[in-house]
Amino acid sequence: MRAISITLLVSGLAASAADPNYQRTIAQWRAQHETELKADNGWLTVVGLDWLKEGANRVGSNPSYEVPLPEGTPANLGVITVAKGKAHFTPASGTGAAINGQPAQSFSHGVDLRPDTDAARDTVTVGRVNFFVIQREDKLAVRVKDNDAATRKNFAGERWYPADPSWRIQADWVAWDKPHSLTFDTAVGVKETDQSPGYARFTRNGQEYRLEPVTEDDHLFFVMRDLTSGKTTYSASRFLYAPLPKDGPGAASGNGRKTVELDFNKAENPPCVYTDFATCPLPPPQNRLKLEVTAGELMFGAHH
Repeated sequence: MRAISITLLVSGLAASAADPNYQRTIAQWRAQHETELKADNGWLTVVGLDWLKEGANRVGSNPSYEVPLPEGTPANLGVITVAKGKAHFTPASGTGAAINGQPAQSFSHGVDLRPDTDAARDTVTVGRVNFFVIQREDKLAVRVKDNDAATRKNFAGERWYPADPSWRIQADWVAWDKPHSLTFDTAVGVKETDQSPGYARFTRNGQEYRLEPVTEDDHLFFVMRDLTSGKTTYSASRFLYAPLPKDGPGAASGNGRKTVELDFNKAENPPCVYTDFATCPLPPPQNRLKLEVTAGELMFGAHH
């Protein structure tokens, strides 16, 4: 361990001396990433994931309910009724709950809760706790967040490899010539399928590697693992977000190629490192690199 620490320290100092501006940029990005993680309703606040059954699902702090909430919330907050692929929430009276900021009691006949697959998902809040419906394949579940969660209070910070500019790679971008689906297994056993726009191709130590993303908002989203997984980094996966492809050299003449910047110094742990109630996608076979990516976020706690 001492030899590894010395090696990492030396490489980190060398990188810093070579490009101090880049070091500052990465330090700022990592600080912002941790701030978002620790924020109200961030991943450190997730305390529950309960799969809904057809029919009535009771919600409240009563531990026998199908959707149990943390202590201190009303014993009976209401009922979520699942029918025809929709989750209809009928709130109990006098709980002080709100739906999208509006008093729940104003929804006397209840409301269909739009899941997280809808950009306008619905959130139910009671005090420090909130919950919303998520959809995975044809299954519905409730994700519960508590801003007083122990995982948030006890969080001791993230750990990273020293930033190394050599892991900021300008990869070739190869677009698919027709629609291409990418299917992920997940940590909870269901599958997720999204459209992949293409793949990134890069060379490291004389070997060619490829990574295939999906598009998330205005970024490419890669789910990957490598030969550090289970050793110095989280065993299941790491996530990497990258800007959309851009024109490379020669684009003005029509002979150029597109490139995508893969900055592995920003490779981050998935949410399932911090909570057992995440539905993290797992890397597809083509994103399991036979390469040690000694950059990005290190193992968190004892999560191997």
